[in-house]
Amino acid sequence: MAKRGAEPKRQRRERGSIDPDDIVAGAFELAEQVSIDNLSMPMLGKHLGVGVTSIYWYFRKKDDLLNEMTDRAVRQYLVSVPVPQVTGWKETLAAFARTMRSTFLANPILTDLILIRSTLSPRHGQAGAQQIEKVIAGLVAAGLPLSDAYDIFSAVQLHVRGSVVLARLGDKAKAADPDSHAYYEDLEITHETTPLLAEATSHGRTGGAPDEANFEYGLACILDRAAALLAAGQPPKRGRVRVGA
Repeated sequence: MAKRGAEPKRQRRERGSIDPDDIVAGAFELAEQVSIDNLSMPMLGKHLGVGVTSIYWYFRKKDDLLNEMTDRAVRQYLVSVPVPQVTGWKETLAAFARTMRSTFLANPILTDLILIRSTLSPRHGQAGAQQIEKVIAGLVAAGLPLSDAYDIFSAVQLHVRGSVVLARLGDKAKAADPDSHAYYEDLEITHETTPLLAEATSHGRTGGAPDEANFEYGLACILDRAAALLAAGQPPKRGRVRVGA
């Protein structure tokens, strides 16, 4: 994410002048600057211009604050990733997958809270399930049997989340150590020792990288495989539609 310019220093608030909404909003602001991992209660108190005891009055520990932030992140995600209104089950899933991926990649805080930390309250866990229910219902309405709709969507969702999380972990590693490299960046590829890999990479291929080209290829493989099995009268039962090898 692009770094923000220096913000004006906040004036210290009067005692009792802050509420939970202010605290959570400030936590999101601060997390964008320092990350979820480095966010601390004393740091947040300084950011908000209050004593740290004012924060502990509402949130007894950091996990309590992160839980509230996650629930709000889920609300933002559900608004940002509506169930697509398109014709055909393949088009529906492709549109949903691309929107889901682009939303998470554009907001690393959502990725950290929802995908990596992944702790939801019962209320927002239910909201997430209702969104999945709508997608499954659309697939069933498009003609897929329920078991196939569920399994195909599950495979697509896993593919999206895996791609996003791998990209996010790579970004976090780079932020902590600019000299660090992902495993696929450190492969020793030469025309003498690995001629096939050398030929492939010379055409711009990036094996194992969570980039758009690899994401789209994986998504197409899942959807095309499912379509082929359905056309042949062999529904893709659990375990037959997989992400990766």
